[in-house]
Amino acid sequence: MSNQVSKKHKTSVGGQALIEGIMMRGPKGAAMSVRLPNGTIETEYKDVKPWREKNKFFSLPLVRGIVGFVESLVTGYGYLMESAEKSTQGLENPPEEELSKFDEWIEKHFGEKIMNIVGVISAVLGFGIAFFLFMWLPSFVVDKVTFGKLLEFHPLFEGIIRIIIFVLYMLAVSHMKDIHRVFMYHGAEHKSIFCYENGLELTVENVRKQSRFHPRCGTSFMFVMILLSILLSSALVLIFPNLADINRMLWILIKLLIMPLVMGIGYEFIKYAGKHDNLLVKILSAPGLWMQRITTKEPTDDIIEVGIEAIKAGLTHNPEDDEIK
Repeated sequence: MSNQVSKKHKTSVGGQALIEGIMMRGPKGAAMSVRLPNGTIETEYKDVKPWREKNKFFSLPLVRGIVGFVESLVTGYGYLMESAEKSTQGLENPPEEELSKFDEWIEKHFGEKIMNIVGVISAVLGFGIAFFLFMWLPSFVVDKVTFGKLLEFHPLFEGIIRIIIFVLYMLAVSHMKDIHRVFMYHGAEHKSIFCYENGLELTVENVRKQSRFHPRCGTSFMFVMILLSILLSSALVLIFPNLADINRMLWILIKLLIMPLVMGIGYEFIKYAGKHDNLLVKILSAPGLWMQRITTKEPTDDIIEVGIEAIKAGLTHNPEDDEIK
């Protein structure tokens, strides 16, 4: 099967960096390629029907963005866990340590279910940390710094603090060895997609030359969501001035309630940015593309090979299948 296209085209193909691997979502399904400990690349393809195609309501503008965001979280977590398991497949087990009484009790009462429990706990903790860092903390800091004054500017100030926290957080985790490697796979994912979009043969040499900054990246989507939340929150305060003077937790609840709208608009913009390259798109995409300097790193050739295998497996015989509609 040839995966080369004869000319540049805007594709809907997207992906996700995994642990020692890459997942590519094509028009008909998803492919996951993982570098195994023995040096070989294992690739699996699954026929996957997007949630938005299962119900007409899910495909409506704005709604499809919310559905797509939730779907990407659910499926992305599954692929991440699967890649983690495969990336250690075949490794010699470390010397067994004597289990403590607590560990024995856990194993006896929960057994294999413990991983599901750990997953749920991790998700809850992750949501709690995100809520604290990006919702409660900015609101608390702004309220204390302004002494409850300048209420109409609170959404703007909170948004600026939220952006600072987001950037600092990404900078901090990018220095972690394992995360840095995931970011290298993230770079390979973008380069592989660009190579395909530019109509070039999918080789290591061609992929290496491509940019690692892609307008349809999830990083750009997150940054767009932050900017949109600032605009919508500010608009609400201008329309309903009393909102800024309500209880902090109630104000945070209101911001959480408008998040689905933010997701929907953000998705539509990212979709539009993937199809167009005008001045407006370049200006609005610039912050997200800049953030990708942190969340993507230049991949090595062996990592690029994984990206190539993933995108080849995720494509169909017809390039028109994956064009952005």
